[in-house]
Amino acid sequence: MNAAAPVDPRDWIRDIPDFPKPGIVFKDITPLLGNPEAFGAVIDRLAEQFAGRAIDTIAAAEARGFIFGAPLALRLNAGFVPIRKPGKLPYATIALEYQLEYGTDRLEVHTDAFGPGRRVLLLDDVLATGGTMRACRDLVQQTGADVVACAFVIELTFLEGRSRLAPSEVFSLLAF
Repeated sequence: MNAAAPVDPRDWIRDIPDFPKPGIVFKDITPLLGNPEAFGAVIDRLAEQFAGRAIDTIAAAEARGFIFGAPLALRLNAGFVPIRKPGKLPYATIALEYQLEYGTDRLEVHTDAFGPGRRVLLLDDVLATGGTMRACRDLVQQTGADVVACAFVIELTFLEGRSRLAPSEVFSLLAF
């Protein structure tokens, strides 16, 4: 009996030209999320990459990072912490404001989400310019926690976001 061919998550990511503005080709993960085999394959491969590593917590940026972060946390027997936009968390927070290409943004996390010595894997769906993940990393490090690595489902290599995350370990499941 032949085993089924492994699912290639690339087959479930579609390009949307000129979204959100002309000249941008958006990588739409919606079809991947809608296919349990493809979605499961992504979680399996991320879990394989970090299996056996000392990870206490998976932290993910709002909002698409949450989609991958929570099931990965369960698979790795780790906690999950959402890193949110301002005003979305009900308890005391610490915040970090960071620069975007045109302006600034801000991220928040509960003050008790991490702590000295906690080992945190950061996760997001896409590595583009690296600004959001760098802010997540800096925010987590402000708490005294250690960032094990920054992980992504997709990396847009031509934007060189990986360079903004040095010296952190960076893992991307798929590169475009």
